[in-house]
Amino acid sequence: MPTPLLILGTRLLAEEMYDLITEIPGYEVTAFVENLEKDRCDHQLEGLPIIWIDEVAKYAGTHLAICALSTTHRRDYVDQAAALGLRLATLIHPTARVSKRATLAPGCFVSSNVSIATRATLGKCVFVNRNASIGHHTTIGDYCSIQPNATIAGVVSIGADTYVGMGAIIIERKTIGRGCLIAAGALITTDLPDRVCAMGLPAKITKTNIDPR
Repeated sequence: MPTPLLILGTRLLAEEMYDLITEIPGYEVTAFVENLEKDRCDHQLEGLPIIWIDEVAKYAGTHLAICALSTTHRRDYVDQAAALGLRLATLIHPTARVSKRATLAPGCFVSSNVSIATRATLGKCVFVNRNASIGHHTTIGDYCSIQPNATIAGVVSIGADTYVGMGAIIIERKTIGRGCLIAAGALITTDLPDRVCAMGLPAKITKTNIDPR
């Protein structure tokens, strides 16, 4: 029997995740979970019920959960669900290539055509979007978002809550701080401190002391 799964979120990414999960053997989405607009629970999404966050405790013994927010602020939503007893799934689309020597923490979602190399380590609830590539011996902190076609080379360290935009490139052996925003298409050739925005070719810091995206 497939493992029943709740998707935390009801917006567009939730629909995308649902579609991908239908192609992952061993899981079956049974409902979506809303935590902001209770009126959304009067409707369905993809033919499935939308349940209010306060009701998920009764599913904790039978269901796993995955968070469908690309923003790194999904930390708050995951903590809310965990306080009600929900445990996290780790989901890998069958078209992804994830090394058996890589380590993925609970809550990670690896989308289609992703490549994750040997000895890579992904923290809690890392979201890796379509066609992204993560090199060998690279460490990515909790709640990071890696967007489509981003390329992260080997022996890179990325702090928690960092957002790597679409098509960005981080060359090998670089250290990226916590809570950074790497713009779409940026080329990172130097280390970055915490909470900065970097953009350009090569990338330069354009803002400091930013809030995580």
